[in-house]
Amino acid sequence: MADAKVIPFGEEPRSRRAGRRAQGRGSKSSSAAASAAASAAASSAASSASEPASPSPSEPSSQPPSGPGPGRHSLSSVPEQPDAVEDRMTDEKHGPDDAPAPGPEAPRPGDSSWDRRLAEGLAFLRRRVTGDYEVDEFGYDKELTDQVLMSLIRPLYENYFRVEVKGIENIPSDGGALVVSNHSGTLPLDGLMMQVAVHDNHPAGRHLRLLAADLVFMLPVVNELARKAGHTLACAEDAERLLERGEIVGVMPEGFKGLGKPFGERYKLQRFGRGGFVSTALRHGVPIVPCSIVGAEEIYPMIGNSKTLARLLGFPYFPITPTFPWLGPLGALPLPTKWTIQFGEPIPTDGYPPEAAEDPMLMFNLTDQVREQIQHTLYKLLVQRRSVFF
Repeated sequence: MADAKVIPFGEEPRSRRAGRRAQGRGSKSSSAAASAAASAAASSAASSASEPASPSPSEPSSQPPSGPGPGRHSLSSVPEQPDAVEDRMTDEKHGPDDAPAPGPEAPRPGDSSWDRRLAEGLAFLRRRVTGDYEVDEFGYDKELTDQVLMSLIRPLYENYFRVEVKGIENIPSDGGALVVSNHSGTLPLDGLMMQVAVHDNHPAGRHLRLLAADLVFMLPVVNELARKAGHTLACAEDAERLLERGEIVGVMPEGFKGLGKPFGERYKLQRFGRGGFVSTALRHGVPIVPCSIVGAEEIYPMIGNSKTLARLLGFPYFPITPTFPWLGPLGALPLPTKWTIQFGEPIPTDGYPPEAAEDPMLMFNLTDQVREQIQHTLYKLLVQRRSVFF
């Protein structure tokens, strides 16, 4: 203790001087040695009231103290600097590295959905290229219809014509059924809208197989698309084969007479043929579901018919509307009318004997019943409609 310095009682304590020096330098730029000296000086000043002299922390004695005893005081722990505290907290949270390792980028909303769609699209293309897909005996391609054709027609169904569907529960969940509908609109868009209505709204996910006219299968591109979409020739043989397989078959008995009628006769049903669809339903005992479509009559208001052009082109009629052919291709754009499709109460046929299909009076009565039910529903929907376009 020979080298120890004695601090007079009147002299300013070194703790105050050290404090002023620490404030002048700044807490973040001071060194660890200065912090230790200030802490030791504070401890010595606290014990100076009981002892006249204490060893200087900057000049340690040559012989270290062996343990606590009289006249010996342990140094208090050095307070951590703010930078050291932040480094320690960072190490405890992220590990011993100087900087936390960057984590994986958070997925953006919808990434997984787009990845799934992309994978499904690539798988679909692979099956198309390799031929690993199935079609039935009529050429119906279910996968292509569900993923491509319905997706192309659906914007027209949902956003352009804004089709409202009623009575979809009247179509049975299983087994065959015959859906009979009115036909109108100059172009057969009503059949496509009815097909989307069944496909998208039926709780059992049924598919409608439409019976189409011969002209549909004579056109180069339309022929292939119609076959892929499940359409088949409007004949009793094809209809019976579909009903035997438990399919939902759609038929429009008015044919071209309803499709190409003048605008002044809109929503007036034409003759329903000879009742062949009733005979088919009776043979297989399937219910007949009447369907009424409102809104298709106004998409192409047919104010005239050029029979000469129709004969030259091989069409049953050549429509003349307020926009076609005067505006060229633009005139072929349908008007955005508001549609309503209602499926009526089914008419059962399973209670009739097998020979009932050959009874002309019974077929006439059932045909007239179906026609009257469709006509009555059309009038009711027209009364309820607020506007052609809304």
